[in-house]
Amino acid sequence: MAVMTPSDRAPWALALLSTLALGAVRLHVAWGTGFGDAEALYASYALHPQPAYLDHPGLVGSIARLIGRGGAPSPLEAHLVTACAAGLVPWVAGFASRAAGATTRGALGVVLALTWVPELAIGLFGLTPDLPLALCWLGALALAAMAARAPAQSFRALLYTLGVGALVGLATLAKVSGLLLGLGLFAASLGPGLRSRYRTLAPWGALAVALVLMAKVLHYELSEGWPMARHRLIATQTASGFSLRNLGAFLGGQLAYLTPPFLVGAALVARDLFRRRREDAVSALLFWCTVLVALPLGGICLWSRVAEPHWFAPAYLALAVHLGRAEAVGPRLSRASVYTGVTVVAFAWLWIRTPLAPRLLGDAYRARYDLANDLYSWKPGALLLDESLEAARREGGGSVVVVGPHWIVCAQAHAHLGRRALVGCNGPRRDDFDGWLPRARWASARHVLYVHDSRFALDPERELPGRVVRSVREANVVRGGRVVRTLWVTHLERLSDYAGSAVSPALRSKSVSSSGPGFGVVRSFSP
Repeated sequence: MAVMTPSDRAPWALALLSTLALGAVRLHVAWGTGFGDAEALYASYALHPQPAYLDHPGLVGSIARLIGRGGAPSPLEAHLVTACAAGLVPWVAGFASRAAGATTRGALGVVLALTWVPELAIGLFGLTPDLPLALCWLGALALAAMAARAPAQSFRALLYTLGVGALVGLATLAKVSGLLLGLGLFAASLGPGLRSRYRTLAPWGALAVALVLMAKVLHYELSEGWPMARHRLIATQTASGFSLRNLGAFLGGQLAYLTPPFLVGAALVARDLFRRRREDAVSALLFWCTVLVALPLGGICLWSRVAEPHWFAPAYLALAVHLGRAEAVGPRLSRASVYTGVTVVAFAWLWIRTPLAPRLLGDAYRARYDLANDLYSWKPGALLLDESLEAARREGGGSVVVVGPHWIVCAQAHAHLGRRALVGCNGPRRDDFDGWLPRARWASARHVLYVHDSRFALDPERELPGRVVRSVREANVVRGGRVVRTLWVTHLERLSDYAGSAVSPALRSKSVSSSGPGFGVVRSFSP
């Protein structure tokens, strides 16, 4: 048995130490924060089992429902799971790289790089479809490489290829971009080293497995009139078109999410992969799973005005696998990349978990642009909503529904309340809430608790005419000694019911003041 020398142990120790250190940071963040707005929407998916939603297929909702034991998970429950699962992603990539022919040292280099690249180190913390997508994508690349290196007629090749089909299907259930992984693998299978395998059961079995997994989503989209496709490609793309603005946003986003050292490293690895694309079946596989993913995703990012930098992330995954096989990135750039990643993660931790930003930036600080405030606002928001719901049910008869002005508020309320109250949305365009609680249903309720925060300058009475304000409750979120967000819950009663109710004149006069509609219950919360 080979004895591990100190030089052999060092990469293992560094990779394991990095995983544990980043895991500790993620757990610390998980312990003191709530959901981001998008996370709250995915947590809300757990309450409405569907094959697909307007933004994504249903896998993330199934995961949320599993974590929440049949309901929406709490932020802590979700983040404990995602913090642990995110720590596995670099190791799956390292395994894939080893399966593709990398040395152990090269594979551990992949683990180290993917542990600290900011797009994964920070971006995979939350409850999002990107986490299962990354795990399935890298797992599929690992099994595809193992299948390509196994004898075509072997039972191993059959099992690995069936596994590829299953993981491509699951990747597509996480995000539609998983289809591009299937496209890349298909193109690779037409190469001279793999084309003969179509004479075996393996590729046909893999296709069947993938189609079986995707069948419910395809049937749902077809039977419902393609709601997800129309939402993603039409309803949200009214201002889209190729422009220099989109090009700048795309390039700037990649620089910010990867950082320059990692981006330079990715370019060097891509160049090496291009030169070696005909070297063997595995190189061809990684090449096509880069090109046929990068071109469509890059095109969408350049065309869509609402594109986000992480949309392009799957294009880097095959490059990450090739990183362990290549000698394209020198030690200086490798060290610079890791040091930069560690620095960015430390900065993000300080920004999120301490009040340094609002304190140090002073008057230059703009709370509405600080996404970290989303992670703290709904602890007081949840308490405020609970109090308002209890009071509304105690004070008046009839149904009570909760409504917000935008899906980001509605999702936070829904994820917290679960099935304790119906939640609708008065948003500017159709969203998932219009299917879960149509506007006609919540508009007919006698009592509405209208929830909004200081990001939305609005008057609830104007938003919902024909109603009168019964009460207003308010909570301030304080970070670094300053109010970073204010939340309001306004109890609105249908005017026809209010006029005929037995509310005392004293209560009627108390519910209106010269400073604004309703009386306020004001609290301040500091994380």
